[in-house]
Amino acid sequence: MDRSGGPPPETRKGEPLRPWTIPNAVSYVRLALLPVFLVLALGSGDGRDTSAALLYFAIAWGDQLDGLAARLTGQYSRLGSLLDPLTDRALVLCGVVVCWNFELLPRWALAVLAGRELFMLILSQFGMRKGMDLKINMVGRWAVWPIMLAIFLTLLVDTWVADASLYLGLALTLWATAIYVQDGLRFTKASS
Repeated sequence: MDRSGGPPPETRKGEPLRPWTIPNAVSYVRLALLPVFLVLALGSGDGRDTSAALLYFAIAWGDQLDGLAARLTGQYSRLGSLLDPLTDRALVLCGVVVCWNFELLPRWALAVLAGRELFMLILSQFGMRKGMDLKINMVGRWAVWPIMLAIFLTLLVDTWVADASLYLGLALTLWATAIYVQDGLRFTKASS
């Protein structure tokens, strides 16, 4: 279960997608639950719904589950390396939609977060087309948890902890974005 070193060879560019693995099945379930979360949360009346919050938590926790399943089974795949961060982004964006709709968190911060997620989707597509191996940086790994915690908490109660967690996650995610941009520029310069 060692996470040190580079990404497993099965996840690199040019490897087969291998869609039918246990970790990918976890990601498929996570994706399938996103519309259910949206229906529960948006239908709640005020955005605060225990069922929606617990479902959001379960989908977020699934991120750990698919990674653990990959390490325990050795079932790494190119598709999994693309699907996992995409699912995380979709979960965050669904949370942003709910929080925006009910004004549960500061809208300016939600707008920055949504803009960053869309920017990263475009940047990752550009990087993939240029042949860049996309790697999650450690700051990016850290950033997702305070953001998901903020959304989860605010779906339950109105608390300053949710705002503070969002601001921490936003700072980390902008730092991670700067690292991704720097890596992309370095790759572009080296390949030209």
